[in-house]
Amino acid sequence: MTAAGTAARQFPADFVWGSATASYQIEGAATEGGRGPSIWDTFSHTPGKTLNGDTGDQADDHYHRWAEDVQHIKDLGLDAYRFSISWSRVQPGGTGEFNPEGIAFYSSLVDGLIGAGIKPVVTLYHWDLPQELEDEGGWANRATAEAFAVYARRMAEELGDRIDVWTTLNEPWCSAYLGYGSGVHAPGRTEPAAALAAVHHLNLAHGLAALAIREVLGDAAKVSITLNLHVIRPDDPSSAADLDAVRKIDALANRAFLGPVLDGAYPDDLLADTAHVTDWGFVLPGDGKITRQRIDVLGVNYYSTVRVRHFEGDGEAAQNDGHGASAASPWIGVTDVEFIQQPGPYTAMGWNIEPAGMTELLLTVRDAYPDQPMMITENGAAFYDEVSEDGRVHDPLRVSYLHDHVDAVGAAIDAGADVRGYFAWSLLDNFEWGYGYDRRFGIIRVDYDTFERTWKDSAYWYRTLATTGALPAVDDIRYEV
Repeated sequence: MTAAGTAARQFPADFVWGSATASYQIEGAATEGGRGPSIWDTFSHTPGKTLNGDTGDQADDHYHRWAEDVQHIKDLGLDAYRFSISWSRVQPGGTGEFNPEGIAFYSSLVDGLIGAGIKPVVTLYHWDLPQELEDEGGWANRATAEAFAVYARRMAEELGDRIDVWTTLNEPWCSAYLGYGSGVHAPGRTEPAAALAAVHHLNLAHGLAALAIREVLGDAAKVSITLNLHVIRPDDPSSAADLDAVRKIDALANRAFLGPVLDGAYPDDLLADTAHVTDWGFVLPGDGKITRQRIDVLGVNYYSTVRVRHFEGDGEAAQNDGHGASAASPWIGVTDVEFIQQPGPYTAMGWNIEPAGMTELLLTVRDAYPDQPMMITENGAAFYDEVSEDGRVHDPLRVSYLHDHVDAVGAAIDAGADVRGYFAWSLLDNFEWGYGYDRRFGIIRVDYDTFERTWKDSAYWYRTLATTGALPAVDDIRYEV
């Protein structure tokens, strides 16, 4: 029973509970085991690019401690673990020879997960492009998408049917717009036309990889893509100009990926809005057929919402979009939209906490694609956690965040959204990209000096949720099983 005396929300018996990580954020061992450099190695070692000059050289030392981390996942009672493969660890140059030692690392991890009763959910690309491919143009170059397909095929051959779900890309929005538009992510380029070319070549890479995986493993292979779909609200819902601002941002943020991936074409308004930036000549005949592959489950990442209004051009436009400060904008081709500050509360990232946005997003996808199953592949919050005198990490704000957002997922299911699972971000505190080690998202705390792992209250709370399928009250922290 909840504190109010009403029955706790119960999720379906086959609902998947998991947690997620990414290779560069946790692995460390940046120069060990034959791994080649990625764009995040180069970017983080460039002065001024990350907070405090932090890099992922050591991160959580997961490369050496993976067995311990698998035990944590098992002890949490999770059904699945979503992790990413470092492309440059298994194929250092992004083309050419593969690295047997790197492949063996992931094969051992997969076997360890299966042995612990945990389903492996693999992400093939979580932002760490081999540097040699970037040197040839990166995602602005069509050849990168073709190389990605070769890499995906080899991973399918090596890991085979041991993988429960194959996720091609994580948040291509960030790879394209933050990497090539605003430059706040690796590779740090601020080239609007290149950013839109990257959008297409990432979509193309997804389609080519899906084809390659199924050619190796057959139609039974479950293929996914994870998108950070934006919930965009107008400042004034009665203003036609503000509603058009929503449309423009929705085209860049959401439909630039949903269109080619699920419909096989880019939306006409996106092409018109950006025609002064590029003629989209990099989209070749037949590409739409490639990008549109069957998605067994659509990964959805959700953290916060944005609010926009029409910008009249007076003064400087507000840019409270939550995606890092830069003189260049990730919103390619759009100069008459501003992102206004939203009411709190906020996480340590400065993102607003809005659980209702989760329900809204899932129902929006349901309405647009009623036959498309979904899974929450990331959801979580960064707060400034400390170890208390009792040796525990009490993080009531994170517990409340997780509770309210899981409840919002349940509300979407009640309203007819086909949501199959939920992965908390993140299993471990980790290297948070441009914010270095300052922001902590983990339900397990990592001491970056000793690499000691300590369960936070949120981990104990999440264990109860994962093992019972019933939403615990926010004060239901069970330290003992």
